[in-house]
Amino acid sequence: MKHATNINNEIAKWQTEVFDLETREALYKLEQQDTAALEDAFYKDLEFGTGGMRGLMGVGPNRINKYTLGRNTQGISNYLKKKYPTKALSVAIAYDCRHQSDHLAQIVAAVFSANSITAHLFPALRTTPALSFSLKYLNCQAGIVLTASHNPPEYNGYKVYWTDGGQIVPPEDQEIINEINAIDFNDISFTPNESFIKIIPETVDQAFIAESFKAGSFNAPNKGNLKIVFTPLHGTSITAIPAVLEKAGYTQLHIVAEQATPDGNFPTVASPNPEEPAALAMALDQGEAMGSDIVIGTDPDSDRLGVAVRNLEGRLALLNGNQCMVLMTAFLLEKRKVQGIFNTDFIASTIVSTPMMEVMAADYGIECKTTLTGFKWIAHAIKKHPQQHFIGGGEESFGFMVGDFVRDKDAVTASLLACEMAAFAKAKGVTLFQTLIGLYQKYGCYQEHLVAITKKGKEGGLQIQNMMKSLRENPPKELAGEKVVWAHDYEKGVALNLINGERLPIDLPLSNVLIFTTENGSKMAARPSGTEPKIKFYISVNAGLTKAEDYPETKVLLDQKINAILKEIEL
Repeated sequence: MKHATNINNEIAKWQTEVFDLETREALYKLEQQDTAALEDAFYKDLEFGTGGMRGLMGVGPNRINKYTLGRNTQGISNYLKKKYPTKALSVAIAYDCRHQSDHLAQIVAAVFSANSITAHLFPALRTTPALSFSLKYLNCQAGIVLTASHNPPEYNGYKVYWTDGGQIVPPEDQEIINEINAIDFNDISFTPNESFIKIIPETVDQAFIAESFKAGSFNAPNKGNLKIVFTPLHGTSITAIPAVLEKAGYTQLHIVAEQATPDGNFPTVASPNPEEPAALAMALDQGEAMGSDIVIGTDPDSDRLGVAVRNLEGRLALLNGNQCMVLMTAFLLEKRKVQGIFNTDFIASTIVSTPMMEVMAADYGIECKTTLTGFKWIAHAIKKHPQQHFIGGGEESFGFMVGDFVRDKDAVTASLLACEMAAFAKAKGVTLFQTLIGLYQKYGCYQEHLVAITKKGKEGGLQIQNMMKSLRENPPKELAGEKVVWAHDYEKGVALNLINGERLPIDLPLSNVLIFTTENGSKMAARPSGTEPKIKFYISVNAGLTKAEDYPETKVLLDQKINAILKEIEL
């Protein structure tokens, strides 16, 4: 964070001829019109978080623009040359539907090419999973996707992927950041060397679709009878999901026409986030009108998906990310069991996702690797354990990965998997929701809830810091009448037993997360977002469920427990 003098110095730097006329004119306009926005654009440098770099578009070091992304790309170019001094280097680049994404992708390709690094650039917008796949398919050392995922229209972002197809993790992330921080804006080579820019051919798209089909298809019966409504929410999945479902044999696919065309304004939704039921309102209305069995919606870069199925009342209802993950994992485990499950198999999830994943893994006699938040850590777990077989896994934020041919959340393959599951269930005369209740009977009824509080700008960042500080210094003693036994502080790397004072090390990289666990297994986690100006609170409660018909009553009791916890922590 910069002091006032440093902010003024930074502004003066951006007024020099190092920056183009368009940038200088935009800065002048900002100075004249909005002092608060000017300070926010210059008070710090935009940082890498759990999903790379993401922020508002505009002028200044705390914004997404030609120069901040050019600086990132120059730093990565320098790092690649040091890391692989004897290799002919290459990167893959994709972009989504957001404003300026195509232009920024051209700039990123230009900088790589100016540094004699081959830039494999998609000819049009593509999904994030396609980028992860193409990076490995083309034997690149790194990959970039220009996207802000599900953020509002004024945002864009820059995700960095490494040789395994996963997002960067330690030590590469900090080493790359060090290279970036050592660069002045006048060090950036913007002039392209066209001989180093290659357009990715259609054969790569075809290979991705073929692999997605292979990973997500399980010969479900009566596919022609499954009624599907799908919306890409104006995003990139229109380039892949219809093709994959068609290849799999689903003939009753109905796309929400008003949301089928890619559009960075996202004109029909307040937020293009499938985690929010309002984003899928048009798809749900169409699904009800058509009597569909399943509704699927994806975010702009097609890594997250929302799935709605018929509930106990026969209405379409959105599953939360934990429910979707549990259903998909249980399905994959059963299919793997038929093949012959091995103790070297594993599934994966994250520390803020449902504990039900660990319970299921134990039932099948395999490991559930529980990682830090963010799919880059699941990809890292796969990379660290090449001798083990990854079945699948996900996280609460509506992300899932089937197998390891893609190393990030993959809404393309997961959409196919959801349809396969729904087709199998329909052939048995049940719904996926009834299947979920069956899992609750077997493993316990787990219910989760997320509260995300937005705190924008410099002051918001300080408020989030103070909230975490207060929780560390004054941990809750009880949650909904249950005694808190463990406080896991992932920033300190220590799990503290609040009853007897026992301290245990946490074998994960340090991260600013707190998790409190009660004697009955209820959990409350607090975590500042790495990609948005938010602090998130995750709550998980559970109860036994003997009979399926008891589910509505059990759900009410769990809702009451969640509400009690929210009240206790003043949310």
